[in-house]
Amino acid sequence: MCAKHQNSEDITYESLLEGNKEWVAETLKEDPAFFENLSKGQKPPVLWIGCSDSRVPANQITNTRPGDIFVHRNIANVVVGTDLNMLSVLDYSVNVLKVRHVIVCGHYGCGGVNAALGNAQVGIIDNWLRNIKDVYRLHEDELNELPDSQARFDRLVELNAIEGVYNLSKTNIVQNAWRNGQELSVHGWVYSLQTGLIKDLQVSCKNNDLVAPIFRFG
Repeated sequence: MCAKHQNSEDITYESLLEGNKEWVAETLKEDPAFFENLSKGQKPPVLWIGCSDSRVPANQITNTRPGDIFVHRNIANVVVGTDLNMLSVLDYSVNVLKVRHVIVCGHYGCGGVNAALGNAQVGIIDNWLRNIKDVYRLHEDELNELPDSQARFDRLVELNAIEGVYNLSKTNIVQNAWRNGQELSVHGWVYSLQTGLIKDLQVSCKNNDLVAPIFRFG
């Protein structure tokens, strides 16, 4: 039995290595040249900025293969302009790999977003989650009009991804690509753990038309 089909509580260090061998054997049976071709380089069309949550693997939920998606993940898929890790991934993806799509994907039931809704101290992550609290502050009127806490939770998950799209659009990396005529779109999605389906939040940006003038680079 492959490791990916095991119950989480049955996974051990050794089973991970055994699962790798089984995956390689199955992959080679399907495509004997798969790893030879994969080792020649990567040209993924998509950069995925998602949550570190173990239940949201980019390739599996989009039915894609290794080499198709360049992935950056952090707690609650936060996108802020001071995160040099994210900016380095973005710069490499846009300027070297020449990805055509950048996707910010949140997920309903996100523990990071839920923690940001509360007032309890969690640890050093409190400083990271403050970015989500800022999203709440920006949309406080809308969120406070929702009928219950679950509706506010779900909507904040969506708004966090939406603000991530806008924050990406404000970067000089993305704006320079647009100014140079590079094909690049930024999208916001939310994934449902309960249904397995992805919701397109309809906030795709292909140029800086949706960027406030104060954030536009000349």
